[in-house]
Amino acid sequence: MADQETSQLYQKRIPIFTRSVKGKFRTFKWATMALAYGVYFLLPWLPWQRGHEAPSQSVLFDLPGRKFYLFDLVVYPQDIFWLSLLLFIAGALLFFATGLIGRAFCGYFCFQTLWTDAFIAIEKLVQGERPARQRLYKQPWNREKILKLSLTHSLWLLLAFWTAFTFILYFSYAPELFVRFMGGKASNIAYFTVLIITATTYVAAGWAREQVCLYMCPYARFQGVMYDPETLAVAYDSRRGEGEAGRAVPRAGFRTQEERKSKGHGDCIDCKLCIQVCPTGIDIRKGLQYQCIACGLCIDACNSMMDSMSYPRGLIRYDSEANLALPVPAKPRLHWKSPKVIGWGIALLVMTIWLINSIGHRSNLDATVQQIRQPLFTTLSDGKIRNRYQVRITNKSVEDESYVISSRGLPEHALEMGNFSEVKVHAGKSLIIQAGVSLLPKQAESTHNFEFVVTPRTFPDQALQLGTRFDFKHE
Repeated sequence: MADQETSQLYQKRIPIFTRSVKGKFRTFKWATMALAYGVYFLLPWLPWQRGHEAPSQSVLFDLPGRKFYLFDLVVYPQDIFWLSLLLFIAGALLFFATGLIGRAFCGYFCFQTLWTDAFIAIEKLVQGERPARQRLYKQPWNREKILKLSLTHSLWLLLAFWTAFTFILYFSYAPELFVRFMGGKASNIAYFTVLIITATTYVAAGWAREQVCLYMCPYARFQGVMYDPETLAVAYDSRRGEGEAGRAVPRAGFRTQEERKSKGHGDCIDCKLCIQVCPTGIDIRKGLQYQCIACGLCIDACNSMMDSMSYPRGLIRYDSEANLALPVPAKPRLHWKSPKVIGWGIALLVMTIWLINSIGHRSNLDATVQQIRQPLFTTLSDGKIRNRYQVRITNKSVEDESYVISSRGLPEHALEMGNFSEVKVHAGKSLIIQAGVSLLPKQAESTHNFEFVVTPRTFPDQALQLGTRFDFKHE
């Protein structure tokens, strides 16, 4: 019977053990990680004084109270338009940056990259450099392997747990939640959230790693449509590296550039350091690949080798396909004069200015008026026509405020507020006031539209005019 060929739907993961490297891109990645971790882990603990009833936490997402505290800014559900603008800005920034410098976001700022780098750093700290980790992986289970792997995974779980716990601190007052959580008195949802995020962080950064970038992240799949020939990406100068006769190790007679060129060989000495430092395990010398996250570590590795050989740097560098295709490549530079990049840049600038302007000119008062339409109007015993209204006032500041309610376009004494012509609304709260308007039939015929005017006592210049109409029965 003939052998039947079988194929697997998924390729078995081959563990990647990255080598340490020094250089400007590695330094930038460390600096980015330090900044990102500092902001994420310390921000919930940063005190920020507001009103007497507002929490003194710099960033807090108060879901039960439907308020988001961002330093001096308090965001309410009515400000959801800001979220739309922010999401558009984030998307436009991603596309704008990709058109210029490729997947720089993936290489330096993506959460998966930041946490994977930290997990790899822990692995190196406990198990040693690349050869030691490879040896440990292949050796049979013994005391050394059990101890080192146990310590590695324990530290991974600790970082994953602190990541998850920090996440929930953004949704409640951090000092109080810390005490309740550690004392077993927090809500079930808090423990469930920490459990889920701990598990997913541990799996994604400790086990899956590059698999997330290769198979789970949609950005890796559609990034190609955002590249132009002028887009800067991590690239290997194949003409310089290969020459006419290909690569050659630097043995006797093949060490200096003059010796290599005389025999037709390029500058690449096939040391494979660019592969060993790559977090996704690719060979950048094979050209642009969707697996490349543009972290630049292969550039650092290649430059260090070029320095040791006294060759010029830049065999692997950020460059564009168009420039590399030139007979004599020029110095790499940003090509921003393309319709796509300029378009995304304009959209990014316009939306950013719009968001800043909207936040800067937001009033601390939000008010609406709604006419009560059942019944639409009533006729009083003295012949007057009455309409009823509901005025909703929301105090969007962090201090209590008093508001004066008046009218514009109505005869004197037509507005009936009872004892509520001036009301006090607590910080971040809303209040609904019932109002009535009574007009004689002749007045009603000439009064079709009017305005409620809501004026804050503290900031009278922020008064709101709420237009509405008056309905009556035509004889």
